[in-house]
Amino acid sequence: MLMIYGKGLALGGSLIMAIGAQNAFVLSQGVRKRFYFIIPLICSIIDAILIATGVLGAGAFFSSHESLTWIASIGGATFLIWYGIRSFKASFTAESMNEEQQGPSDLKAAVLFTLAVSLLNPHVYLDTMLLIGSISSGYARDESIYFGLGAITASFIWFFALSFGGKVLSPLFKNPLAWKILDIMIALIMWILAYSLIRSVIMSL
Repeated sequence: MLMIYGKGLALGGSLIMAIGAQNAFVLSQGVRKRFYFIIPLICSIIDAILIATGVLGAGAFFSSHESLTWIASIGGATFLIWYGIRSFKASFTAESMNEEQQGPSDLKAAVLFTLAVSLLNPHVYLDTMLLIGSISSGYARDESIYFGLGAITASFIWFFALSFGGKVLSPLFKNPLAWKILDIMIALIMWILAYSLIRSVIMSL
């Protein structure tokens, strides 16, 4: 069972470490020292729920309904474009140089932003519910649970490491130029992801 758990841990880690909207948001808020515990906790819990759902078999339902994927892709792309514009505009304002002003201003806003950047990204469902869920189906029921637990562990480790790692790096962002570069990089990541989502919908038509 330990080997199965390790395989789930390795797969979950390899999937989640790819640069994406969720990771960029967690890192940016960690750097700004804003809600650097609650944000990775929410992201980890969301992943845990989706992975568990996929391991239990729900991923097969969504994979058989292509229209749901289209709707999620368009909605996610719209959000990513908006967030990219927001980050790009921030790179040209004085606020982007102030770690205390940039990002969600209160707990409610932080929670809503985290939910949006997590749940409006179709790739989250593809990685957690569909991919991890389909691979786990190749194991016996008790083995698939250990496989899923390994993937869930990877999410908790990664998000908290990313957030607290950003917090440690925050002194580097005393330089206003560093803030500008971070905001522009986040904007580009959001737009690239939005383009990939829109392109995937067009290609599937």
